[in-house]
Amino acid sequence: MALLTWRGGVAALLHAPVVAPFGNDRSIRIQYGGSAVVNDRQIWAASSGALKEAGFCPPYTLRKRKRKMHGEGNWVAPLDNEMKPQDADGRLPASFMFGPQFIEQKLYQLCSSEDVALAKSLIRVGSLFLEDLQARQPFTEERYGSVRKVYVVCKQDVTIPEAYQRLMVANNPVDEVREIDGADHMAMLSAPEQVVKCILDIAEKYE
Repeated sequence: MALLTWRGGVAALLHAPVVAPFGNDRSIRIQYGGSAVVNDRQIWAASSGALKEAGFCPPYTLRKRKRKMHGEGNWVAPLDNEMKPQDADGRLPASFMFGPQFIEQKLYQLCSSEDVALAKSLIRVGSLFLEDLQARQPFTEERYGSVRKVYVVCKQDVTIPEAYQRLMVANNPVDEVREIDGADHMAMLSAPEQVVKCILDIAEKYE
């Protein structure tokens, strides 16, 4: 069955706070990019904090993001990524799939060859749900704005370059900005020890 909405595609992630072992008031959401946890903080506002690692910050819309990613500003070339309609009448959201060149050169460029090979073997067709996300209500200060946020800059990320990460933070202030040197977009694989230390430090500080 085709997924028609962003919420349907990330339902499992949105339901995770319900079964968090320490309850919503003691949880820290960690985002490694994408929109799921950004929207999660709008829905589940009672979390202790949120950690964004090389992710997108509102109020940057997905329409602006798409232009930056695929043309205007020469931010990042799409290489062999594929984005195309799923049906003739436009009822379904456009499909999206990362290409093997993009994975190797833009997402996992500092990761081991084994991690790159595994990523390529596991890639599946999905969707960015651009139309659906554009129609969602704006984030509110009462919910999204009430959550303490830490942004971790991945300095060697070439999918979301450091300069653009810092531009987003400048336009959407957070409680703290940290950085990891030697981390590409997949920091949990390219710099795992630094990521773990960063998470532990933040969890202790914002307990």
